[in-house]
This record gives sequence, structure tokens and C-alpha cells, in this order.
Amino acid sequence: MASNQGNEQGKGTGSSQKASDPGSTKGTSKRGFAAMNEEQQREIASKGGQAAHQKGTAHEFDSEEARRAGQKGGEAVSRNREHMAEIGRKGGESRQSAQRANESRSATAARSGSAEAKTGRQGNKGEEDQG
Repeated sequence: MASNQGNEQGKGTGSSQKASDPGSTKGTSKRGFAAMNEEQQREIASKGGQAAHQKGTAHEFDSEEARRAGQKGGEAVSRNREHMAEIGRKGGESRQSAQRANESRSATAARSGSAEAKTGRQGNKGEEDQG
């Protein structure tokens, strides 16, 4: 019986230690680089990039290499049919709403333009009579 109590106490102590252990993955607080704000992260990353250039180990893309990398990324994205369908849908919706807006503006301009055209013609006739 004493051994059972010892095990239960051990379990209790172990679990409480794990919860307070800073290395535990149960906590949600960010640590290290993730805890820094974006500006601090950029500053550190920039220093790393500068050091790599000074050391001569930094990689720089030439235009052809960059073109190939972009093409490769585009091919990978376009394999995702669901993603491409979503992009197409958004483009169609955007184009349709833009077309409707243009039609609405045209109709409004036509209505206001016809009124302006009438007053403009009347003004021109008056000028012709005077000349």
C-alpha cells in the first residue's frame, strides 16, 4: 500500500513539474526569436545576411536563375486545382463587378450627359444668333 501512495505522489509531482517546466510545449508563451517584435527580427536577420556577404558565402540570384525559380514556383502553385479554381472565381467576380460599375457609370453619364447636351446646344444656338 505504501508503494501505491509513493507512485501517486510521484505522478502528482511529475505532472506539476512538467506544467511549470519552461521547456514544456504545453505553454503558449513565445520564446526567443518568436518573442521579438518584427523590427528586432528583421534587424537580426539583416546582420546575418550582411555577415554572409562579407564572408562570401551568400548566394545571389542572377536574372536567369530568378526566372527559373519563379517558374518552378508557378508550376507548383498551378498543380493545386482547388487553389487555381478559387483564383479564377475571384477574378471572374472582380471583372463582373467592375463591368457592372462601368455600366452604371455609363448609364449615369448618359442621363446627365443628355441634359448637358441639351443645355449646351441651346447655349450654342444663342451664340450663333449673336455672331
